[in-house]
Amino acid sequence: MSALERFDSPVTPLRDDVWAASSALSYVRYQLQVEAEPDSLCRVLNLFALQFLTPHKVVMNQCDDVLEVELEIGGLSWHRAELIAQKMRNLICVDEVVLALAHRPD
Repeated sequence: MSALERFDSPVTPLRDDVWAASSALSYVRYQLQVEAEPDSLCRVLNLFALQFLTPHKVVMNQCDDVLEVELEIGGLSWHRAELIAQKMRNLICVDEVVLALAHRPD
């Protein structure tokens, strides 16, 4: 049982995206180039954790001093996905972020 499923949990429940309440939900892919530092991946994933979101797929490869990270997540409005991408771009360890629609896994 997750913390969100427990009745006595202090965790705040998921909130709707009030800025795009009528928007269709999307399955999106983030492709990032991040500095290869020990805390870089944690910083990126924390942006999802702060909103009680868990990516469906996370793939990371290190090429010299750069981490190539691919994240896929569903259930976001395009507006919310863009806001998260912008927050990623504001991280000092992130060099590049590409956001695109992805195919839902079967």
